[in-house]
Amino acid sequence: MSPTAPDTTVVVPTFNEGGNVEILVRRLSTALERPETAEVLFVDDSTDDTPDRVREVARQGHPVRVRLLHRAPGERVGGLAGAVTAGIRDSRASFVVVMDGDLQHPPELVPALRHAAEDADVVVASRYTGDGDAGGLAGSWRRSVSGVSTMLARACFPKRIGRLCTDPMTGFFCLRRAAVDTDRLRPRGFKILLEVLARHDLRVLELPFAFGVRHDGESKASWRNGLHFLHQLVSLRMGRMSRFAVVGALGALVNLAVMWALVAVATPYVAAAVVAAEVSILHNFLLSERFVFHDLRDGVHPWWSRALQFFAFNNIETALRLPALVALVSLTGLHPVAAQAVTIAVAFVVRFLFVSRVVYRGRPPRTVPVAPDAVVVASEGQPVGARRGA
Repeated sequence: MSPTAPDTTVVVPTFNEGGNVEILVRRLSTALERPETAEVLFVDDSTDDTPDRVREVARQGHPVRVRLLHRAPGERVGGLAGAVTAGIRDSRASFVVVMDGDLQHPPELVPALRHAAEDADVVVASRYTGDGDAGGLAGSWRRSVSGVSTMLARACFPKRIGRLCTDPMTGFFCLRRAAVDTDRLRPRGFKILLEVLARHDLRVLELPFAFGVRHDGESKASWRNGLHFLHQLVSLRMGRMSRFAVVGALGALVNLAVMWALVAVATPYVAAAVVAAEVSILHNFLLSERFVFHDLRDGVHPWWSRALQFFAFNNIETALRLPALVALVSLTGLHPVAAQAVTIAVAFVVRFLFVSRVVYRGRPPRTVPVAPDAVVVASEGQPVGARRGA
């Protein structure tokens, strides 16, 4: 490790909460026994003057080093969880503390988290163990949602989470940088600890903490984040192929329903099969785009290119399945809808392999240079003064 690298990076994702920056840095500088060995990295997605506030605080010469990683609109992948992941990747420290920027996570607990991490891979500040308290959550509804979400997460992952962590939904924790492979993470929404724990076998310790009252800024919780959380649970628990199977099963139901309706009004079954196939292909593409391969959309290949490949392959596959459909009906006497179901099931694996490896093939990961002596970074991987495209 470079001599100038800090021992601990405190990653703080921020969104329009500049009023908290100076207070957070001041409290951290006071709480840390050796603040000169640590840094605060604000990973900022703000649309207001928060980045300017961070730069101003960095110039004030606080005992703890201050850096900024500002993500432009096109770089804000994965929401809050994506911001935390970007901060972990940017850190050169041995330990990374993750905390919110709204002061609901007390900076005074950071030294205890860091110290406990000497004996663990992840140390979680939990609201649900010992003297912990979730009272800072706004209202009984938010507390209820948080409690139910925690139960779901622990039930879905009884070994990696349920037995080890009482609060997988917290955003306040310390991890040993070498224990977490960020390439495994698929950040989405705002529950990054759930992602970290579910994708690794880690030694976990917990410290109780009282969730404080928000100082400045607004809550990021919303019904969209709730949907993201449910999608995250399904994705982590089932995997991509299982999600593809769910979409395929729904598409098969659409296919069979359309075919049944057309056959019922005396449409020839081959023509009905063709129409049903086109409807289900459109259905499957839209759901695959949104729920199965959303994280593989690389920004290089436009949606219409993916759609053309998806439709071309599936129409070829449909054309190949039609003779099989006719053969099954003619030779076995199966009802046309039942025969269609058989051909759809047989084609599933081939369809998954093509879509995952060709349509959403992605691009090589981008290597981002890190400026070792930069106090403030203006954008991801760019020191102050750098210009995009330079």
